[in-house]
Amino acid sequence: MEEVKTTTTLDSQIHQDSVQIRTHVFVEEQHVPPELEVDADEAKATYFVIYDAGVPVATARILPEGDAYHVQRVAVEKAYRKHGLGKMVFEAIMTYARAQQIQALRLGTQVQAIGFYKALGFQLTDRPEFLDAGIRHREMILKLA
Repeated sequence: MEEVKTTTTLDSQIHQDSVQIRTHVFVEEQHVPPELEVDADEAKATYFVIYDAGVPVATARILPEGDAYHVQRVAVEKAYRKHGLGKMVFEAIMTYARAQQIQALRLGTQVQAIGFYKALGFQLTDRPEFLDAGIRHREMILKLA
């Protein structure tokens, strides 16, 4: 049974689990430099981690950005992909955001994941494609209100 936990505390096990998942996915699989993965925004974010039988398997973080949240660092452990955990993370984020009366979610997605976010209701913005950590990205938005 999956469970979603959140934290804003950097010395919590939840944050440590989030960084562990991000390290596996972004640093080890996608070769993002570690100094770009763990950044100056760590202390400003709220972290979401999904646990499967106590094992951390998926994560994301949100940063406040005006009347929106900027969703970042969305990652699912390789062995757990295609099981709906990415969608589960976003359902938790959307519930949390609506409870805070947030108007929208924004994110910069890797180009290959645009379809996943479109299926969740996100739309591409007019911002042109950009590189983040050497990976092609597009900006997307989901209006909650």
